Amino acid sequence: MLGPGDRDDDIALLAARFDGIAPSDVAYWYLEPEDAAPGRARRLARRALSRWGLDDLADEVELLVSEVVTNAVRYAERPVTLRLLRTDVLRCEVGDDSPQLPRQRRARETDEGGRGLFLVNRLARRWGATRLSTGKVVWFEMAARPQ
Repeated sequence: MLGPGDRDDDIALLAARFDGIAPSDVAYWYLEPEDAAPGRARRLARRALSRWGLDDLADEVELLVSEVVTNAVRYAERPVTLRLLRTDVLRCEVGDDSPQLPRQRRARETDEGGRGLFLVNRLARRWGATRLSTGKVVWFEMAARPQ
């Protein structure tokens, strides 16, 4: 109810404008779910960061991209997506067709794996996972510090 009385013709309008992200600030790739995918993802991410003048982030981003892509290809049956977005932060999104969301756990001394999300949690500004109708997207953000 927006006003007094018994009126059913009151209307509220909310307008918002979002110009989106410039295409030059988005990098997007499909990766086959194979053992070579994490290495390819690292190289692609490094090239995009270099193009954007974010070379100082390359080592950390490569490590985190490698961890997230490795998890994705382990469970994916279809191509994995890798997307980098440069706004006020650098956001990395890795999508796959597995609906199971990742969870951070503490690896035992004898475990060979299980430390990837621990690294993501430590090095990224923020991270999370979103379930989609076709699988999920795991994302992380880094402070974008241009050189």
